[in-house]
Amino acid sequence: MTNSRARETTEAIERLYISMRHLFYRGFFKPAGVSGESIRSLLKTINPEIYGTMSIPSKLELDGLMYVLDRLPEGIEECAFIHLTSDEGFDKGSFEPIVPKKRRRNCYRIDEHQMNIEVLLGRSEIYDILTHLTFLFIEADKIRNLAFIQDENWKPTRAFKIIEEVVKGEKKFSRKEKEVALIHLSSLIGRTFEETLNAYNTFGDDQNPDRLFKIIYHLGKVSLEDAKQTREREIHFSSILKERVGHHYFGEKWANKVKEVLFENNLHMRPLHIISANMHSVKNMLYANDALKKKDNKEVDYKLYGEISDKKELRDKVSKYALEEGMIYINDKSGSNIDVQIIDLSKTNLKNTPFHDIKFGGDDVIMVFDYAFGEQAYEVMDELLRPYEHNGEVYMMKVKSVSIMGKAGILEGGKGDIMIPTSHIFEGTADNYPFENTLKLADFQDDELKAFEGPMITVLGTSLQNRDILSYFMNTSWKAIGLEMEGAHYQKAIQVASKIRHHISPDLFVMYAYYASDNPLETGSTLSSGGLGLTGVKPTYLITLRILEKILQSGKKEVSAKK
Repeated sequence: MTNSRARETTEAIERLYISMRHLFYRGFFKPAGVSGESIRSLLKTINPEIYGTMSIPSKLELDGLMYVLDRLPEGIEECAFIHLTSDEGFDKGSFEPIVPKKRRRNCYRIDEHQMNIEVLLGRSEIYDILTHLTFLFIEADKIRNLAFIQDENWKPTRAFKIIEEVVKGEKKFSRKEKEVALIHLSSLIGRTFEETLNAYNTFGDDQNPDRLFKIIYHLGKVSLEDAKQTREREIHFSSILKERVGHHYFGEKWANKVKEVLFENNLHMRPLHIISANMHSVKNMLYANDALKKKDNKEVDYKLYGEISDKKELRDKVSKYALEEGMIYINDKSGSNIDVQIIDLSKTNLKNTPFHDIKFGGDDVIMVFDYAFGEQAYEVMDELLRPYEHNGEVYMMKVKSVSIMGKAGILEGGKGDIMIPTSHIFEGTADNYPFENTLKLADFQDDELKAFEGPMITVLGTSLQNRDILSYFMNTSWKAIGLEMEGAHYQKAIQVASKIRHHISPDLFVMYAYYASDNPLETGSTLSSGGLGLTGVKPTYLITLRILEKILQSGKKEVSAKK
């Protein structure tokens, strides 16, 4: 049963992406039209874990709603027209950018009817946004069907009238009256009073306590206007966006800036170690002890790194010190949303760091860049590894290693555990990328954390996975240990550059390691159940420790070889 369900899901995921790509090139579609209905039907067939009770018509999915709205601009529930654009200069007008809580992307409320969302990260981001919007439309239509009597007049139910009263705010509600309104809301959305009260507190804040009422009211109202054809919902893709997607427009600008900075600082001929990771762990491990006047002891001080994650003043101190000690920071202005740190190891004092025992003597350079998103990973890595032309001369990138550290969904184990891939398998295709990972399972023997080694699935979108397809990858001869979105894209670019186009040396070594942000097979541990918090500190820094050790040891070996 699971295998046939997995096949059905795989087919639905492939069809969903083909449909989305077709609609993108067509330029627009109506969520309530034939194309929109087809996408909804495919999403319901897949029935992803992250969207919980999406397929139950009488129950609103609250965790999924929170997850999606954190990644979309505030106020999107009020808009019938959604335009996906490229960076087209809206910031030059008087529009205030709206940045979603959990995604760095600029969005603009053009008027009361229209929201523009800037897409800078390529196709994966378009698919991601469309999947979230489709979920939102399914939930909106659910609210409409529960809140209005389905005849030619669409008369609102008593519960919806009470919700409307709260939203309009014409009358001051006492605490008791607000609780009564929440009871009506809970009966409307098919949730218990306790679940609804928790959601009310989670969605709301001091500035906007009634946000849950407003979201449900506007989703239902916009869906009703669409059903009555008084204001039909539409999604548009701008012609500039269609022109730029797939042409590495932002990736090329980003990579050229990085190479320019390396050249300006006379670092372009040095051995280079590229790390795709967060913007804090490498910096903290190399500079935090000196910046905060802490003496390094034999043990790695995970508690200190947890404190730094928690306190802005400590983070600012470490950043200020790192810059004074020669770290170069590139605040990305290319539109790729990928910041960069460049660290010259020949100027870095390792005495008061966890690496004091490694007798490093090289002049290697570390370049850390922020996480890419899905297919964008191929674009930025492909552009970064290309030769650089300066004043008529062509320089090859002196890449000695590439390391990828990220968050991933784990299939066996729990949040915070570590995954060491031996290959990347690209979901929905026969593409697979085996490689020799310099990081090994033996590097992660730890009392508190578990580590797993094996193939990993690079998925088309994290929000599309369901229990059947994940169980299939885990329990069959694939024996996959986890799923993420960038690995195959990075490895494809590395293999093309080192083995086919010979842009970089084929002798480079690669390191991949991920820590589990969620277990999509475990109820209550999916991404919609919330982040890792401080649980993520130890795996993040343990992976960073091992990556930096291998980099520094490669410099140590060169020194002894020269002798």
